[in-house]
Amino acid sequence: MRKKMSAALLLLLLCQTVMTGTVGIVEAAATQMTKFRVFQNDQALREFATQAQAIAYAKNFGYSHVEKIADRGWVWDNFPRYVIYQNGQTNPKWAFSTYDQALSAAKMLTNVHIRDLENIGWAYQAYAKFKLYQGDNTKEGWSFLTLAAAKQEAKKWGNAHIIDMSTNKWVWGNLTDAQVKAQREARPIYQMTVDGLPVEGQPLYSFLLDAINASLTIAGSEVLNTATNKVVHSNVPDYVVKQNGTIVSASISLNAAVEFAKKIPNAEVYFKDYVYWSGIPYLAVYQGEKKLKAFNARSSAIAFAKAYANSSVRTSEGRKVWSNSKALVYLGWNGSATSQTVLSQVANTQGLTIDSPTWFELAAADGSITDTSDQVTASTLKKQGIKVMPLVHNQFNRKLTAAFLANASAQQKFIGNLAAKLSKLGAAGVNLDFEEVAGSDRKAYTTFVTSLAKAVHAKGMQLSIDLPRGSLSWNHQTAYDHVSLSAVVDTVIIMAYDEHWSGSSTPGSVAGLKWAEDGVKQFLSYGIPRSKLMLGIPFYVREWKLDSNNKLVGNRAIFMKEVPKLIAETNAHGVLDKESGQMKYKYVKDGYTYLFWAETEATVKARINMAKAYDLAGVAAWRLGYESSGLWTMMLRMK
Repeated sequence: MRKKMSAALLLLLLCQTVMTGTVGIVEAAATQMTKFRVFQNDQALREFATQAQAIAYAKNFGYSHVEKIADRGWVWDNFPRYVIYQNGQTNPKWAFSTYDQALSAAKMLTNVHIRDLENIGWAYQAYAKFKLYQGDNTKEGWSFLTLAAAKQEAKKWGNAHIIDMSTNKWVWGNLTDAQVKAQREARPIYQMTVDGLPVEGQPLYSFLLDAINASLTIAGSEVLNTATNKVVHSNVPDYVVKQNGTIVSASISLNAAVEFAKKIPNAEVYFKDYVYWSGIPYLAVYQGEKKLKAFNARSSAIAFAKAYANSSVRTSEGRKVWSNSKALVYLGWNGSATSQTVLSQVANTQGLTIDSPTWFELAAADGSITDTSDQVTASTLKKQGIKVMPLVHNQFNRKLTAAFLANASAQQKFIGNLAAKLSKLGAAGVNLDFEEVAGSDRKAYTTFVTSLAKAVHAKGMQLSIDLPRGSLSWNHQTAYDHVSLSAVVDTVIIMAYDEHWSGSSTPGSVAGLKWAEDGVKQFLSYGIPRSKLMLGIPFYVREWKLDSNNKLVGNRAIFMKEVPKLIAETNAHGVLDKESGQMKYKYVKDGYTYLFWAETEATVKARINMAKAYDLAGVAAWRLGYESSGLWTMMLRMK
């Protein structure tokens, strides 16, 4: 669906621009454009015109950050820097932005450490060094940081002793001589075991201290109380040091394991599958699923990742906090040349990749061009991080185009002037929309597109081409040689709309979902690479008017954003049309019956999912300004 401006209207708009002042219009419209994007982890949520608005919104989400759209500069985040781990485990409540906050919470817990996520190792640790026993029993709270604290508690109990957890030795006890004598004379019950089996040649012991001392001479041994069948002391080296995932050492002491781990790179200390100390940076850059490099500082990780396509920055838990992985390209046609219209339309978008204002037109068969481009607007869009690929059309004039394609010098003139102007504008490329080209000009049109592609590529720009959805049964008779054209252009856009158009003899959907999907399959059957293919989607519907005899008497196009109001005002009744996958609405007014197939957020979502399912480059919308205001938030989140 393309509408060409009349010469009178174009002249009027140009005069208005001159009188108003292009720069003033651009500045006014540009203030409405989004400049900041909010992410949760690496998923885009919404865009805003000001940094303050973006930050206020981002504060509603955990692990959120705000970036400048233009250069992806990181301007704010609420990511925690300090995390508490207790016995190697953490929870979301133990993540803090400041060290003081983390320390205050950590001091309320036992067996904890704080990790500064921008450093390796411990920022603080409070792991017990001494353990209190009464007989061969202990309690969960009988672990202490100091010997003095352990002794203080031990005073409350008789037959108590303290084990130094760094050496596994009995370092203090309050047993009387009589108790020691009695226990040594009691029935032997303490047995040495290794891997659950008795140690050959080792006697049973009556006194626990004797059994503990004996076990210290046997690596990996445990002391088993045969009366209760309970292990009451262990020399098994449960603190395991791994380097790059491979076990390199083990110790009975956490401190000993940590001291060993500090001496080698990329080491971690594990206890029962939980990490108690880590010498591996918290962040790593991946390209696809291949790990490239680890970093402590997020800024360094992101700077490194930006140099690689399809990269991401991930935490050690595997959570992505930033990525430039392949995302759908969103192109929007403006259907207009005026700066105010172009910028106001773009200001309503979120996640727009490419903007295509209607700036160029084949004016005559001699290759002359009507140029309504605006340098200030082009520069403004580029500063917002949006690529500019102006649309150039042929007035949809078959006779004019045939004469032009028959004139090699006219084409050379047209191509040269167009490429030069695009380069001056700083455009990313150009979108070619030559429609109503005669089937007899098939070869000539391919030759023209090939020449245009070479000229555009020579200046470091790209060429996209718009092709009607068509049909395999008759595409070979048209001017569009899909195979040859796709070989020379950078992007092929399927105009998958106007299934039923203004000249149709029967009412129907502008673009039924199955019809659009079948079009995708057809284009892929030509061998067009998925990475080159974009799905054109409509932001409009067509309303059909039938008389009392059910005869079609007229139709009109309706903007997508006008559909809800139309339904409300007419009390239109909707039913799901299985063939199109859309809601089909009907209402009666003044003796006429009106039908339309609604385009909604749900159908746009279905079309985007279609592009994803077929791994296409993206979607292109005809046209900006027709859509509902909230649609782009959903589209941004689907990129």
